[in-house]
Amino acid sequence: MLRVKGTGKSLLITMLLVCLTLTACGGGSGGKAADQGGKQTIRFATWDSEDNLTLQQELIDQFNETHTDIQVSLEAYGSDYDTKITAGMGAKDAPDVMYMWNYPTYKDALEPLDSYIEQEGGSFKDNFYETLWNYNSADGQILGLPVGYTTHVVYYNKDLFDAAGVPYPQDGWTWADLQEAAKKLSDKAENISGFAFSGKPDPYDFEMFLWGNGASYIDDQGNLEGNLNSPKSIEVLTMFQNMLKEGYAITTEGSGATEMKSGKVAMFTNGAWSIASLREAGINFGVVELPKFKDGSAVSVVSSSGISMSKESSKKDAAWEFIKFWTSEEANKARIDYELPVLKTVVESEQLQNDDMKRVFYHMLEMSEKYTPASFKVDNWSEISENLQLAFEQIFNPSTLMDPKTVLDDAAQ
Repeated sequence: MLRVKGTGKSLLITMLLVCLTLTACGGGSGGKAADQGGKQTIRFATWDSEDNLTLQQELIDQFNETHTDIQVSLEAYGSDYDTKITAGMGAKDAPDVMYMWNYPTYKDALEPLDSYIEQEGGSFKDNFYETLWNYNSADGQILGLPVGYTTHVVYYNKDLFDAAGVPYPQDGWTWADLQEAAKKLSDKAENISGFAFSGKPDPYDFEMFLWGNGASYIDDQGNLEGNLNSPKSIEVLTMFQNMLKEGYAITTEGSGATEMKSGKVAMFTNGAWSIASLREAGINFGVVELPKFKDGSAVSVVSSSGISMSKESSKKDAAWEFIKFWTSEEANKARIDYELPVLKTVVESEQLQNDDMKRVFYHMLEMSEKYTPASFKVDNWSEISENLQLAFEQIFNPSTLMDPKTVLDDAAQ
């Protein structure tokens, strides 16, 4: 259910933004579900499919059975989600309620929820983890209620650690600790690497490593110069490149999960997405907090999904009633097998803080509260992201390994 934050292409984003202002991008009112039997019909759009979609329909059926005046109709857009949502918004025919992640792009078509949240009382908002509001807002307004999330952690192969006689990593460790362990875990004869990371990292995700060293892509005014190419930013990119040069780390097409499943990588970083696939592969693994820099802290970016209301909806009270249900304790518990709950009361009642793996994601969430990605601060994130992707590829491509300072100085212009 959790939608992964992505950068996209500038042409696609431009198309999306343009379509939001047009009325000719969709099919008018023909797509609206008619009210049935005196009930207000609420259209709810999801990006999920298959097993997740089955669970969603079961929850919707439950809501419909217990509400005599509201009928929710599920619209499953799947991989066409952004295209269909954009078309609906442009035609002023968007679903009343929809899953949301890219708030900076869609903000003008979404209903601010601050007043709705306020009328529920302080305990309602306080039950959500504070960090998540940052990722479900834009321009100082809350535009979605959190539904699911993941922070990033380090996955490690316990069997490889045991074979090399290396102690398992512990929370509070440093990047120096990770590098020392990676060197001991690497075995060229067996083609085993101590650490893996993406050779073309998503710029949205990679900024967390800069945060951990007291740096960022931009300042509050959106300036790249002096931030992206600051000494602390250069230090981060140089550290990752040096791990490649010294031969105890490799770059991968993905996160490193595939290589760990083959028994050839001891550590990699990723969100909670890798848990299920590693278990299915029979890997004996653990997770630990991200390392911190010497004078920094362990900080993670958050990949968050929310649920939003269309600004054009004529049934906002009914839409809000459904949004509350979809983010309730009951719904959080129903989705617990495939997404991390966002309510503190659910985490407590299900004792997730005692779960060896899930507790790490929650601790990372609490430590990452005051950080806002650059994508939420600038209007030209798509252009910046493309430039960063090129810069990272130049720095991490084994055939180039260009000087990080030179590359970042150029990218900051």
